[in-house]
Amino acid sequence: MTEPTAEQDACLTMLRETDRDRYLACLLAPQDKRPALAALYAFNAEIARIRDLVREPLPGEVRMQWWRDLLEGNPHGESLANPVAASLLNAIATHSLPRQTLINMIEARVFDLYDDVFEDRNALEGYAGETASALIQLASIVLSSDDAKTSAEAAGHAGVAQAMAGMLLLMPLHRRRGQVYVPLDMLSAAGLDRETFLEGKDVAKITVAIEIFSGHALSHLEKARKVQIPKTVFPAFLPVSLAGRVIANARRAGAGLFEKDIQPSQLARQWQLAKASFSKRF
Repeated sequence: MTEPTAEQDACLTMLRETDRDRYLACLLAPQDKRPALAALYAFNAEIARIRDLVREPLPGEVRMQWWRDLLEGNPHGESLANPVAASLLNAIATHSLPRQTLINMIEARVFDLYDDVFEDRNALEGYAGETASALIQLASIVLSSDDAKTSAEAAGHAGVAQAMAGMLLLMPLHRRRGQVYVPLDMLSAAGLDRETFLEGKDVAKITVAIEIFSGHALSHLEKARKVQIPKTVFPAFLPVSLAGRVIANARRAGAGLFEKDIQPSQLARQWQLAKASFSKRF
């Protein structure tokens, strides 16, 4: 058995602290695949939390550019001393991961630095496709490059559902920041705009908007579930098994989502991940 490197340990430690669900998903994956999966998930966690670390968009853009330079082959002097960066480059080399897909993830995440709204559901799906769906597909390549090709459609739908579930979870935080991830066409269908949604006063219309948003997420989840996913790449889909419960909780909460924590308990999430790992169903 090969001992994990310091960089690999650092990625797992970071995940345990910042993205425990994907950390647990790593532990449920084949041991020889864990280092690359941990690197991918740690990279994702790094760029996803940039908005939490900066007060203005410009410093966030600088952090995004640091990662972009690394992936484009122009690393800064200290880049390789960063354990996540070193592990990511190793995963790319070992599994022939497409760098452009990772660069596209960074480009999509720039949206998080600002308070703009998606024009429509197509823009939302594009964002989810280049972030959550891309991460599932990259993880699938790590697990089995051949079988990853047959699961690409499922990765697309699963990623959209997972991203939208995450947006529902973070809706109270986003509202405090003045961010709205519900697209304008969905807001309009509920008789709202960005400002009235953020005000939170029209409970009935906000409940409708959340129902529309949740229903769209569920539709993608159901489409993903209809695809037969090879067992070899299923560990890449494990985190998606948590999306269904979140979506259901959001629909029940309605406008109360602004004040209510809809995240299942840590124990419930651990059980769901273990169950999905055994049944190969999410």
